[in-house]
Amino acid sequence: MSSRASMRPGLSSFTLLLFLLVCLLQATQIHAIKFALQSYRFPASKCIWNAAHTNALVIVTANVGPGFGQRVDIEIIDSSSERNVYLSKKDIKGETRLAVTAHAEGEVGVCFKNHLSPDISGEKARNMTRIVDLDIDIGADAVDYNAIANQESLSGLETEMRKLEGIVKEIVDELDYLKKREERFASTNDSTNSRVQSFAWFTIISLAGLGVWQILHLRAYFKRKYLID
Repeated sequence: MSSRASMRPGLSSFTLLLFLLVCLLQATQIHAIKFALQSYRFPASKCIWNAAHTNALVIVTANVGPGFGQRVDIEIIDSSSERNVYLSKKDIKGETRLAVTAHAEGEVGVCFKNHLSPDISGEKARNMTRIVDLDIDIGADAVDYNAIANQESLSGLETEMRKLEGIVKEIVDELDYLKKREERFASTNDSTNSRVQSFAWFTIISLAGLGVWQILHLRAYFKRKYLID
């Protein structure tokens, strides 16, 4: 009886660990979308944006359906002030897999353009589209754990633990980013309060100085007019 009782805490901890592992794996975000891309002679970009941290691995898998007289171009950019362009590829067909690493904190955009051939008349162009099946994996989701498991001869549980490690790292990075963002906002708030306070003191001193000058000016004026002694 004592041996069974001593094994229960270990089994309970192991069960709890597996439960947390399953919950975290189920909580991973899925960035997949399927849409029809309208063709134009001079098309505007249709962009899909996803948040990504600095140095995060981003894998884009785009499956473009067939379409006569149409050319689909893809471009991967970010929302930073530098407007970094990571990849630009023209006339993609079928399944295209692209991998980039985010250079800045913010959002990574996958943009498409569907160019219409000049030989196609305007009436036919109205209903000409190409179906795009887009899948975006970011961070831990972009890592091919099956390849890692085969390379390092990991068991199923070890592979799941490796996935969990990647997810936990993403959570820690997210918390660190939020902490830095909060510190930046607090610094901006303190700086703004200091400037407002300085401007308030400047306004008070300026008004007081202007009031004294007006009093002295009026006193001198009245003396010149012999209105006061």
